[in-house]
Amino acid sequence: MCIDVDGTLVGVGGAVHDRVWPAVEAARAAGIRLAICSGRPGFGVTRALAAQLEPDGWHCFQNGASVVHLRHGESRSAALLPETVSMLVERARRHGRPLELYSDDDYVTEHDSEMMRRHAGFLGIAFERRTFESLHGAAVRAQWVLTHATAPAVLAEPHPGLEVSPSLAPAMPDGVFVNLTRAGVNKGMAVRAVAAEYGVSLEDVMYVGDGLNDTPALSIVGHPVAMANAEDVARELARETVGDVEHGGLADALDLAMNGRR
Repeated sequence: MCIDVDGTLVGVGGAVHDRVWPAVEAARAAGIRLAICSGRPGFGVTRALAAQLEPDGWHCFQNGASVVHLRHGESRSAALLPETVSMLVERARRHGRPLELYSDDDYVTEHDSEMMRRHAGFLGIAFERRTFESLHGAAVRAQWVLTHATAPAVLAEPHPGLEVSPSLAPAMPDGVFVNLTRAGVNKGMAVRAVAAEYGVSLEDVMYVGDGLNDTPALSIVGHPVAMANAEDVARELARETVGDVEHGGLADALDLAMNGRR
């Protein structure tokens, strides 16, 4: 069972609903393997959530660019091409646009604003303005951090060689997060990788999500589930719809998974 974070596991306050953790424990006791599948990086708050969900298993971060075994540290990263990173950095500097670059365990931004500082807090990491060249490790993902007013123009720009996946976060409703990974790298690819590691058919995988960036995964699994707060594109792909994130709807999806197993 693969689980999106923002709008699925956590809601507006950035917290997990009280109904969810008991359902997680019941699902794990029933033998169901659980994996986070998030656009967020695999450090800070998100790593702690993954550890609570499944401490000895595979998780998907960075919109599928990082597929990491939490305990062993094995990674199935898909790095951005150097020329692609150069293009994005040049564009960010030319337009003064908020860009973040991520490796498996580090992130940098040259843009200092209230929204960028708030986003760092949202991720559970300290904000520090650094040059893009100071990133530790290979860049696996870039991200535009935009407002609803600026996002359409940026999304209309060409992004050659990149998978462009805009997403929303209930905890930061004023922001639009445009995930940029190497072409063909998305949550669907990551779910395939996790299923292969566990030797599980995609037909036996449940994916629970709420946004556009969840659609590559929702479209390939046997049990696609959307949250009640999901965007239309996600609900259209879902076989089941569960409750709103603010009411612990993920617990309903976990119950569905256990009922299916029985």
